[in-house]
Amino acid sequence: MIQLREKQKARRIYGVLEKQFRRYYREAAQEKGITGERLLQILETRLDNVVFRAKLASSRSQARQLVSHGHFAVNGRKVNVPSYRVRPGDVVSLKERSRNLVAVQHALDTSGDRQSPDWLDLNQEERAITVAELPSRVQIDIPVQEQLIVELYSK
Repeated sequence: MIQLREKQKARRIYGVLEKQFRRYYREAAQEKGITGERLLQILETRLDNVVFRAKLASSRSQARQLVSHGHFAVNGRKVNVPSYRVRPGDVVSLKERSRNLVAVQHALDTSGDRQSPDWLDLNQEERAITVAELPSRVQIDIPVQEQLIVELYSK
């Protein structure tokens, strides 16, 4: 029961549906390293989450909408898939015509004390995000016990 609640919490935080979450888990289980940490890395490196973490959107759902509407490019190529996974070295930039969007400006103005993570480098003037590295578990600040999720799927 606790395990299910943790999984649901993670799904809700990232706005991922069950089938996609299950696929992310299978992918994390096949990769080297700790499965729970790999799962969180996969969720963190989704394009919509990166846009949210870099303070270019007020919420993950707003980030998802901005990405879906084609306001972002990855390495100069238009990407409108919120689940697109960024890799270290990728540069996510706000398109020229979207630079002065009210939603983005509002998100930047109201982000307040929300910290941009160390694994992302944000250039506020250019409205560009560089993915420096994959996040470690210490850098992922969501209140989820990923080990319980692994236990749930291991049954």
